[in-house]
Amino acid sequence: MRLFAAVLPPDEVVHELALEVAELKRLPGADGLRWTGRPGWHFTLAFYGEVEDDLVSELSARLERAAHRTPAFPLALRGGGQFGRGRALWAGAEGDLVTLRLLADRTEAAARKAGVPMGEHRRYKAHLTVARSRHAVNARAYVDALAGFGSRTWTVDELVLVRSNLPKSGLAGEQPRYEAVARWPLGGAG
Repeated sequence: MRLFAAVLPPDEVVHELALEVAELKRLPGADGLRWTGRPGWHFTLAFYGEVEDDLVSELSARLERAAHRTPAFPLALRGGGQFGRGRALWAGAEGDLVTLRLLADRTEAAARKAGVPMGEHRRYKAHLTVARSRHAVNARAYVDALAGFGSRTWTVDELVLVRSNLPKSGLAGEQPRYEAVARWPLGGAG
């Protein structure tokens, strides 16, 4: 299974972001970007790639422990930026980013301890991807527009293991499908 650990924003925050993205799509050149859909709006904590079936239960047990050891924390969408000279446009985060980063580190460590091959460790940068491009683009107008964006604050109270199903049809614009395969409350709540 192609898996990753994530924090999912609540519906009301997703709605606020959808309104902002609708405005971004009106900017010149927006039709040259591949906009991610609402189901793809999440904060990836650790990307695992293809995980062998026999490792999933151990990974799940370790993720559950990581969630239990991490307290719930406040988070909001705030501002934005780009990676790779405009190849990825994203909304940023504000709130308890120290705990968000701690949770990301714990989800990566959980995978390593479960035997999931992970690449080299990179410092976690909280971002929620809203658009991609195959080529470098000047993203300044989008980043400037996102600068004033902010959502309501919510309490992150769960860790989610997500399965990503890549498009198979080859049709332009087809998006990956995401399904939550497990959820664990943070801080042992619930």
